[in-house]
Amino acid sequence: MSFEKRLSTSLLLLRLGVGIVFVMWTLDKFLNPGHAAVVWEKYYMIEGLGVAAAYAIGTVQMVLVLSFLAGAFRSVSYLLIGILHTISTLSAYPQYLNPWEKPNLLFFAAFPMLAACVALWLLRDHDTYTVDGMRRQASPQPAFENQT
Repeated sequence: MSFEKRLSTSLLLLRLGVGIVFVMWTLDKFLNPGHAAVVWEKYYMIEGLGVAAAYAIGTVQMVLVLSFLAGAFRSVSYLLIGILHTISTLSAYPQYLNPWEKPNLLFFAAFPMLAACVALWLLRDHDTYTVDGMRRQASPQPAFENQT
């Protein structure tokens, strides 16, 4: 297998791994909006998140997550997913200060996921098993005339 195919396959696996976490966080807003409200209050200091707001946030987030999973609009969708995960990671800082209290040790899984988000954004042009990658292959390459 060529280096390009190994790289594209690795990036696809990273994108699917990050994406499944975001899918679950998004589904939580629809299936358990009360839990979403508790998370927003505890980690983002936003009180009173109602069901309608959870659904609205979940809808916008689902569009973004599906774009990310498909590799559509990579520069924007990968960047936004990275920003959202950075905010999520930083908002849990008290858990990092006391890692041995249950379930705080689990919060450290945010760091490799954050690294994956950064790697995906930095290598987005090489993530070719994507909607954007298929568009690039389908578009005609510009013809350059020999101007010598």
